[in-house]
Amino acid sequence: MKRKGEPADMNNAARIVLASNSPRRRSLLADLLGWEVLFVTPGVEEDVNGFRIPEDAVRHLSAQKAMSVASSYDDLFVIGADTIVYINGHILGKPSSVEEAFEMLLELNGRTHEVYTGIAVVKGEILRVDHEVTRVTFREMSPKALLAYAETKEGLDKAGAYGVQGKGALLVERVEGCFYNVVGLPLAKLSAMLQDLGWPLEDQWRCVR
Repeated sequence: MKRKGEPADMNNAARIVLASNSPRRRSLLADLLGWEVLFVTPGVEEDVNGFRIPEDAVRHLSAQKAMSVASSYDDLFVIGADTIVYINGHILGKPSSVEEAFEMLLELNGRTHEVYTGIAVVKGEILRVDHEVTRVTFREMSPKALLAYAETKEGLDKAGAYGVQGKGALLVERVEGCFYNVVGLPLAKLSAMLQDLGWPLEDQWRCVR
């Protein structure tokens, strides 16, 4: 990957920086799509306190993440993303303990909630921000079963305290909308944003590492 000041050469290789620590987002881009991606830790605290409107929270944080590293990679597409769960009029972020994860799962149990992911893409001086919403319905489960899942600690680094791509798949009865949004990165939405910024869809498919 070239940094600021080096010539850009798109060809069919992805010119992507992902400003995220999420292994799920990394896997979606690098393993599922096969894109060449540089992973950079954003210098942004994921604090959703103070936000009442879920799309405001994820759009703000995703933009902050992308912009926190974009100045070093102005010839590349820099992607930031942030995911939260929304239910009962309030936002669920990442739990800080097994006990907090269990409380979140109890609230989600047998009910439908919304997963919001904000996406920001920076290319040079251009910033694009969007978001995706997916409805997820949990099956009805006993507190004992929910505690057993919380104790796996799979959900400790995930909004809403569960991972739909892992053991948490057994929690979910129905997904309405983009599945990859629930994982943490709505790929079709991201692809369209990259296309609008100059990376054609056909070249996204041709990209090889």
